[in-house]
Amino acid sequence: MGITTQETKTSLPKETVNKLSQLVQINRDSASGFQEAADAIDDKALASDFRVWAVDRTRQADELQALVEFNNGEAPEDRSWSAAAHQAWLNFRSALSGGNTYTVLAEAERGEDAIKERYEEILKDVAGSAATDLLQQQYASVKAVHDRVRDLRDARKSKK
Repeated sequence: MGITTQETKTSLPKETVNKLSQLVQINRDSASGFQEAADAIDDKALASDFRVWAVDRTRQADELQALVEFNNGEAPEDRSWSAAAHQAWLNFRSALSGGNTYTVLAEAERGEDAIKERYEEILKDVAGSAATDLLQQQYASVKAVHDRVRDLRDARKSKK
């Protein structure tokens, strides 16, 4: 009878740890973008939402970072993990400097598309992993924010 090993949250495969590291970075980028938006936008209710989402993304990044560190991994230093996601958040930041609320929400939704897609890809790649439960919980939060940003954008579109 062969010996079987069971993956735990502290014995994740290197490939899974690398994917978690990517999510740490995209969550940190997202948190930063939401915080910048909260500080720059005049709409107080929307600024409040952005602050809440920034805190949530920071919490998600911290949770993932803990898993990465438990497995002797590190978050990537560069942004090569997802040029599309990074560009979406750069565009979002650019929209803050002169964009109206609709433009800001449109760019935020683009950033949310990128993070949502990255979670979907990674969830497929690590299905059955010891990290799956956490990733599914975080994905549910990401999807809810994505949908809320999309709905806010659509509501503002009719007011343009």
